[in-house]
Amino acid sequence: MRFYLLDHRTPLGKAIDIGLLALNLVFVAVFVAQTYPLDPARRARLWDLEVAIAAVFAAEYVLRLYGARDRLSEATDPYTVVDLLSVLPTVLVVFYPVSTVALNAGFLRVLRVVRVLRFYRFTRDEEFFFGTVSGGALRATKLLLTVLVVLFLSAGLFYTAEVRANPDVRHFGDAFYYVVITLSTTGFGDIVPVTRAGRWVTVASILAAIILIPWQASKIVRAWTSDDEVPVTCPNCGLTGHDPDASHCKACGHVIYQEYDSPD
Repeated sequence: MRFYLLDHRTPLGKAIDIGLLALNLVFVAVFVAQTYPLDPARRARLWDLEVAIAAVFAAEYVLRLYGARDRLSEATDPYTVVDLLSVLPTVLVVFYPVSTVALNAGFLRVLRVVRVLRFYRFTRDEEFFFGTVSGGALRATKLLLTVLVVLFLSAGLFYTAEVRANPDVRHFGDAFYYVVITLSTTGFGDIVPVTRAGRWVTVASILAAIILIPWQASKIVRAWTSDDEVPVTCPNCGLTGHDPDASHCKACGHVIYQEYDSPD
């Protein structure tokens, strides 16, 4: 169990990876689709699809715990916690005598938005079902994923806070449009938060964007710059890492090229 849930090389391991990734895409799409006006028959089909996918992810969660060497460590792992939270709303509705309308309750809707975080599991290391990627490609993927996650989570939370009180927020698309316009600092003003929760979601979204996205981008920049540096330490100030053609320390100006023995 443990091998095939982590494997990216064998045909079965690749099939499991691709299948879980595809199901997660559908899982997120179902949540978005259910925010739009739908006829009862189509809404029922979407609910059946959500239950089926949630059952697969619930089985995956149990199998990960079963196959783990340290089950307590696995259960408290952030990726595993997200796996549990992503299926919890559907499981609660299935096993408790409430209608599917309960999925529109604020708490459960917020938990359903969390399912987008499952995508981070696929960027845990450089091994993918299509092969091994470079560290730079992995960092770029995480940066793109962070941007999409911030936008999706912000839109989902804003929709949850505003849909019942704001006539301009009718579905997820309206909330996503508002978040993109707001975080890009364009601010057309055609949609504005009318609830206290909506205002706080907006504030939190802006703070998350200006903290998380530059943080991920800085990892890429540091990797690029570190690749061009030589591992020489300045004997005067102790700074390690200088440009290959540097003759003086970039921090204190001390002569360093004599101490550096070129690998050539």
